[in-house]
Amino acid sequence: MLFTSFFSFTTWATLIEFAGALLISAYILASLYVLLRTRDITRARLVVADGVITGLSFKLAGTLLKTIDLRSWQQILMFVAIFALRTLLKRFFTWERTRLQRHESQL
Repeated sequence: MLFTSFFSFTTWATLIEFAGALLISAYILASLYVLLRTRDITRARLVVADGVITGLSFKLAGTLLKTIDLRSWQQILMFVAIFALRTLLKRFFTWERTRLQRHESQL
């Protein structure tokens, strides 16, 4: 029983999504450290943007793994909504990161 649950796509998807959440949390802590250490808000925001982009990539991968186990239209629609929201958030943070980098290079 344990052996079959070890190779379950849902288990791996959950672990990958958890890793994404841990990455986001770690980058937020790192940005707080940068903010307290250097008082550079732009650099701290860049660190947060990097972390969210990386973490959302993991979370998107976990969500894609869960598509293997979709069995009803309700599950499919929920997957599409979550996938679209995470993709939009990732694009927003990528745009914000690019904007911050341009602003930092002008200084």
